[in-house]
Amino acid sequence: MLSGTVQRTGALAAGLYLLSEAEPLLCLTAVCGVPVVVATPWRRVAVSAAGPLSEAVREDRLVWVGRQEDMARLYPSAAAGLPYQFALAFAPLHGVRRWGVLVLAWPKNHPPSLTRRERGHILSSANRITHVLDQATAAWDIPDQPRAVPLRRPDPDPAQTGLAAADLLQRMPVGALSFDLQGRITYLNDAAARLLGRRTDRLLGTLPWQSVPWLDDPVHEDHYRTAVFTREPVAYTALRPPDHWLDIRLYPDDSGISAFISPHLDRKQADAPLPRITPALGTSPEGAGTGRIHQLIHLAAALSQTVTVADVINVVADQILPAFSAQGMVISAADAGRLRITGHRGYDPRNIARLDGLPLDTGLTPAGRVLQSGIPAFFADPAEMARAHPQAPRLSSKQAWAFLPLLVADRRVGCCILSYDRPHPFSAGDRAVLVSLAGLIAQAMDRALLYDAKHDLAHGLQQTLLPVTLPRVPGLAVAARYLPTAHGMGIGGDFYDLIRLSDTTAAAVIGDVQGHNINAAALMGQVRTAVHATAGAAPGEVLARTNRVLMDLETDLFVSCLYIHIDLAERCLHLASAGHPPALLRSPASPPRTIALEVEPGPLLGIGMGIEADYPVTTAPMPAGSLLALYTDGLVETPGTDITDSIAALARHITSNGDRLLDDLADSLLHHAGHHHTRTDDIALLLLRIR
Repeated sequence: MLSGTVQRTGALAAGLYLLSEAEPLLCLTAVCGVPVVVATPWRRVAVSAAGPLSEAVREDRLVWVGRQEDMARLYPSAAAGLPYQFALAFAPLHGVRRWGVLVLAWPKNHPPSLTRRERGHILSSANRITHVLDQATAAWDIPDQPRAVPLRRPDPDPAQTGLAAADLLQRMPVGALSFDLQGRITYLNDAAARLLGRRTDRLLGTLPWQSVPWLDDPVHEDHYRTAVFTREPVAYTALRPPDHWLDIRLYPDDSGISAFISPHLDRKQADAPLPRITPALGTSPEGAGTGRIHQLIHLAAALSQTVTVADVINVVADQILPAFSAQGMVISAADAGRLRITGHRGYDPRNIARLDGLPLDTGLTPAGRVLQSGIPAFFADPAEMARAHPQAPRLSSKQAWAFLPLLVADRRVGCCILSYDRPHPFSAGDRAVLVSLAGLIAQAMDRALLYDAKHDLAHGLQQTLLPVTLPRVPGLAVAARYLPTAHGMGIGGDFYDLIRLSDTTAAAVIGDVQGHNINAAALMGQVRTAVHATAGAAPGEVLARTNRVLMDLETDLFVSCLYIHIDLAERCLHLASAGHPPALLRSPASPPRTIALEVEPGPLLGIGMGIEADYPVTTAPMPAGSLLALYTDGLVETPGTDITDSIAALARHITSNGDRLLDDLADSLLHHAGHHHTRTDDIALLLLRIR
């Protein structure tokens, strides 16, 4: 279907991504119109990744990127590994379930915007593919490697036309070649074989930068890819050793590329300047290739976005493993003279348990020696491994290994092991790229270990300051939730509390300390202590005394707080607010109704005004069966939306779902908030119901 989709939409290429059922990953299953190797860096993409492909799935909409500058502005990480000029469309495949994404590409001469007709063709093609996926009786298997779908065009058949064309090309004095979209030579005349310095039978069906040694320079493959993506002619000059200059011209279309090679005649002129060529990146016949170079750029961009150790592990597993066709991975961190395994893929957990915590001087595997020496080790088969470490091959069923030290300056961060299910020779180019990649992984891992250590410290501090359990108050049902921010350290100063004052009275408190760091968490503990010390007094007095405590601490952080005195005997509430969002009260009447309890607010706690702060008290009835919701602004703040509208939407949700169990309602409210906006702030939630 991809070939037909390309023809219907007028695109130059298409790709089909399916969503894995096992994990939130988009996996490339088929490619049409460009070489499969071009898409290798994006073979597996996390749904949570920042990029147009993942965004199409998450937001369930068509994403259009009409120019390279738009890609760089909106999705810089994706642009770093995709240096070609073309337009892209990402259409979600959403039927009975979310299947994946259809990706279409156009050359750079496409207008920067889609026409209504083009948008219709794209969406109808996506719907057609979605229908096929919905109707399938068996589950769709995601292949290990994407399938190359040929781009089929109507064949002009008389056979004699082909023979005449071949005769014409053989008579030409210049070299003529034909390539398919994967880069393989499908035809060449005798002149081309002579200029390239190889026999025809040694060239047909090969990639020229692999079969012709002097073409094994990334610049040649890059010129070819540029022609494929832009669908525009490319001309350049190349040096065939020792001193033969050749003009090479590439003419692409939807079926492949025609190339012409001829001697560079200007070189015979004494005063002719040297042609401008891109310097070779190395003299090894096993160069990295332009694909690997762009792959490294893409992987570097992905690693630069990692924050935690888990992020680094996922990037290595989801992008680096498939990029190097490896099936297993183990990453260890150096810790107190031992190698602690922080992540792995493709290994039996029982084997991992045996290897976790090995001393750095272990001889069981090469990992310790590699880390101590800083020299990588490559083993192409078990016999080669057994010669150096006899017991290592028996530790798993793997057949080849690359042990890469993770070093940052003089510090030994850890070791990364890539492994293969079959013997795998490592070329000089492979080794060079893997060693470069190990440096990038080491930098990301070093940052992530430091971040995780700080986060664990701060999170532990915060958890000790929040109440472990809430007290039982007769006649009052309670549920509470705390959810850290989705960004940054994942900690903050949001807090809640329920203080039992007597058998018929209690105090409910919720607050938000400015900031998301250790200082905010520490101040939150001090505010809770101050509130506890004065609880039972009038609500306005509790906040005034707490404000005086913060003024004495001379903190530069501010705190919003809502304090509610609950009188179960009188069925009423007494409220005072220090600039906090209003509580919501759902009445038990029929039909039920939820209102915001508006309170005349006093100043935020910690703001010095030179006078004693005043916190007015408001009284409201709370009949039996009523539901009271206290929350912080993380539950209702949505970028670009008035907070009043968000609070009204929250009230409607409570009205509709308020009869549920409190724990179920609390989870429902958090899900409701996450569905409507990306969480950028902590959320604290306290629900109370009078039985």
